[in-house]
Amino acid sequence: MESQVRGGTRWKRFAVVMVPSVAATACIGVALAQGALAASFSVSGQSFKVSADKLEGNGFEQYGAIDSGYTMDGKKTAHPVAVSAFKSAKITNLCQSVVTPDVPIFGSVSLILKAGGGDTPVEADNIYIDVADLNADAVFNNIDIGVAAKDASKGPGMKGGGEQANPYGFAQQADSATLTHVQQTAWATTAGTFKLSGLKMSLATGSHECF
Repeated sequence: MESQVRGGTRWKRFAVVMVPSVAATACIGVALAQGALAASFSVSGQSFKVSADKLEGNGFEQYGAIDSGYTMDGKKTAHPVAVSAFKSAKITNLCQSVVTPDVPIFGSVSLILKAGGGDTPVEADNIYIDVADLNADAVFNNIDIGVAAKDASKGPGMKGGGEQANPYGFAQQADSATLTHVQQTAWATTAGTFKLSGLKMSLATGSHECF
């Protein structure tokens, strides 16, 4: 079975993937208020942008979660996210950028990281991406939509370790997924291994983002 998504897949319109995830985070919010779920690591006050020509992943799963963290002035906050996980992934022409505003003297400063160009893509194992917004063309092979998050067995499994996610909430999984023309905004990425071939990192004044 193959499922294909074309064109803009911005979070608020990507109903199959994202809307049920948001519904799941509502249940998580109640559990957090009741102290039923422990907090995971705190994310920074800055989201970051990632683009890639292609992401080829094996063992895919996705479920809703909440990332707790801080605003840039140190106040506590939380972000609903869709956690996209792969047992393994290859990423071609990866670009990651984050802009730090209001740096004394310089104003905004951009950190840009690029890797995986040419014939040697970036390689990652057991990678989890906490996504806030996504645009891509996507093809899923042997996809299951609507499984309980804890029973999604095709991917690497839920993060665990105090992750703020409902194990009984909505999830989907697939044997493999291929995303092209990827543009996404994320709050966190974790991986067992992350091999960045041809890594180049640079700093620049002003706002210089991957897209």
